Amino acid sequence: MPHAISPDPVAEDGILPDAPALGGSSNSSQDASQEDSPQSAPANAEKLNLENMFDDDDEDDTEFPSSSIAPPDSDQPTKSSRINDPEIMKAFYQRLFPFRHLFQWLNHSPSPTNDFANREFAFTLQNDAYLRYQSFPTADLLRKQCVSLNPSRFEIGPVYSTNPRDRKTLRKASAFRPLSKELVFDIDMTDYDEIRTCCSGANICNRCWTFITMAIKVVDEALKEDFGFKHVLWVYSGRRGAHAWVCDKRARDMDDAKRRAVAGYLELLKGGDKSGKKVNVRRPLHPHLERSLAILKEHFQDDILSSQDPWADSEASSNLLKLLPFPDLVSALRKKWDSAPGRSSESKWGDIDTIAKTGVGSSDTYFGKRLLEAKQDIVLEYTYPRLDAEVSKKLNHLLKSPFCVHPGTGRVCVPIDTRRVEEFDPLSVPTVTELLAEIDAWNGDEKREADEEAKKMQDWEKTRLKPYVDYFRGFVAALLKEEKNGKRDRDEEGDPMEF
Repeated sequence: MPHAISPDPVAEDGILPDAPALGGSSNSSQDASQEDSPQSAPANAEKLNLENMFDDDDEDDTEFPSSSIAPPDSDQPTKSSRINDPEIMKAFYQRLFPFRHLFQWLNHSPSPTNDFANREFAFTLQNDAYLRYQSFPTADLLRKQCVSLNPSRFEIGPVYSTNPRDRKTLRKASAFRPLSKELVFDIDMTDYDEIRTCCSGANICNRCWTFITMAIKVVDEALKEDFGFKHVLWVYSGRRGAHAWVCDKRARDMDDAKRRAVAGYLELLKGGDKSGKKVNVRRPLHPHLERSLAILKEHFQDDILSSQDPWADSEASSNLLKLLPFPDLVSALRKKWDSAPGRSSESKWGDIDTIAKTGVGSSDTYFGKRLLEAKQDIVLEYTYPRLDAEVSKKLNHLLKSPFCVHPGTGRVCVPIDTRRVEEFDPLSVPTVTELLAEIDAWNGDEKREADEEAKKMQDWEKTRLKPYVDYFRGFVAALLKEEKNGKRDRDEEGDPMEF
């Protein structure tokens, strides 16, 4: 069972207006082109290489299977075609996906605005056809389209200067441009393959998930402390990573240059110098790095040295020695480790100080200081967030929506409560088949059937999805409150907020 997320106090949901009929005036150009119109996509549409269209982490390989369909006595669950069963996905969109709360999150108001109506959605259909520039004036119409098209997933793009469906009717192409979108970040476990020892590729376990935990803690702290952002939503990608959505208005209104600046600020690991060293920072350390190092040092001993044991064999320990700029010390360490094969990483890390204290390298006046700095750089190289920076730099980048189902694992892309980030277990996140079974079990309980209050419950409230939706509702309520207060302040001041 996943950790039960404690919801924030939530204001009453705003009432959504009735949706106009599909094909009504609000979407007059739905049939503008094949690219825009799902109904016109041929059944045998050529499969597109989605890896070239997104930068997120969800190639649909089979290395990390869903646990929802494993036999009870199986230690290693196997993938099932049921995950991609169209009827299962249709039931998910009909019964479980929180469209109302997604609408309020992207709309920044209980009542429809252009923040939602001019927002781009992109659908990946079951036959891998990819449909961009979809837009919807209400949550109801988005839901109807999802139920009708039954996409395997959908992405969220920017708010445009006009309705994305109408872009080809404009006289000037330049009149159609992105105006705003959440600042987003993507952390993918495959970027840690060179330093994690437990898994590789799409596989994950609780041991290597701590890399994602560390990254969330560091990035979340920097966004809030250094940039003053308040509304940062972290979402599990459904397989092996996490996405961050910075939802403050200042973040949404950033142009590409500002987004590149924030991404650059958080980027630390480079390609590596001649020794393979990827961390080369000036001293004294920047306050952000000082704070990050304090956070990461708490994880280094247990989650890296003990759990990952990254320098257990001689080849791996050679990589460690390359990061120490002291030939005499390196020679002494190599000799010691060659004479004691199988020595743990924890012991090897302790050997660095032990041998240094014997006088090796002491002829260098600054040896102690330089050794400390070298060890700090090693800690950062093995723990600091490895971000896919390109995802964050472009206003028009598309990113998978929260609460979608990952087609490879069947797991729902649920929010991560940063207050309890270390308790989040990706392997216990519910799958779509588990959730539908929970609804059936709930509805089959005779006592509940007789309960009038229970009859009024929405289907997601009957499942393990409830704490995640409650957390999302609390996040959205706080964002809407801020938007309302911010709008009033801006109206009174008459000046836009500056970044």
